[in-house]
Amino acid sequence: METGSYSGFEVGRRESGVAWITFDRPERMNGMDPPMKRDLVEVLLQAQMDDRVRVVVFTGKGRAFCAGDDLKAYAGSRETSVLPPIPHGHANPVGTYDGLRALSQPVNTAIRNLDKLTVAAINGVAIQTGFSLALACDFRIAARAARMGSATLRFGLLPDEGGQFLLVQHLGVAGAMDFLMRKRIVQAEEALALGLVHEVAEPEELEARATALAEELARGPQVAMRLLKRSIYNAAELGFAQALDEIAAKTAVSDHHPDAREGVRSFVEKREPRFNRWLEPEADSGSQDEPGD
Repeated sequence: METGSYSGFEVGRRESGVAWITFDRPERMNGMDPPMKRDLVEVLLQAQMDDRVRVVVFTGKGRAFCAGDDLKAYAGSRETSVLPPIPHGHANPVGTYDGLRALSQPVNTAIRNLDKLTVAAINGVAIQTGFSLALACDFRIAARAARMGSATLRFGLLPDEGGQFLLVQHLGVAGAMDFLMRKRIVQAEEALALGLVHEVAEPEELEARATALAEELARGPQVAMRLLKRSIYNAAELGFAQALDEIAAKTAVSDHHPDAREGVRSFVEKREPRFNRWLEPEADSGSQDEPGD
């Protein structure tokens, strides 16, 4: 995963295996545009394929996490990608459909499809695109001053990047109906009560809390955690019999991985497990068990 500046965000990586994606257009409330979305999808593909990355954290600079799409950029005022410009496509109905399916929706799809766990550190306003991106993450920590919601109906628009699906998963049909139809934008504490975020932190403590969570997740058995992440999301859409079969197939992998042997051994020896030796630089292509095991 290449660190550095991209269109609308910066990428950093820490020794613990935690990558940080920081939206860095505070003057535009970190609003998104086509080149930013294209770069995000590319960076998430890099994160998927990079064994040095175990967890990805999203956050923003300034007063916003991400306040939705930057409509001025969609009007053609900004194109900073080194790749050729992307037509935003919203000039006609077919263009809108294509733009959503090929450019906007793939961001949240890439986050959900990422095997590595993701954390949204919601530092400020998270609206529409930014809200759905946060909901697509596996964990959410909000600064106490943060506000979040979809509120697309205020403009006669729809939560077209998957927000309705994500809210149904978090709130159920009745809760999503109330949230979206009443155009609700909630404070962090109410979001916590609704189950939209896992934790609320003071603004000055947000990065530390997100770091602590991300590093905790990065220390866990990565193979089993990635399989379990996929199984949890699959379980939300499968019947019980299919969910049983699905996790049995994944268990056939995890039970025979060196991390499972280490987990049992550490329990017997009454010590903390040392998972993920297969990810350590000195690991060779052979067995990662201790000699003589």
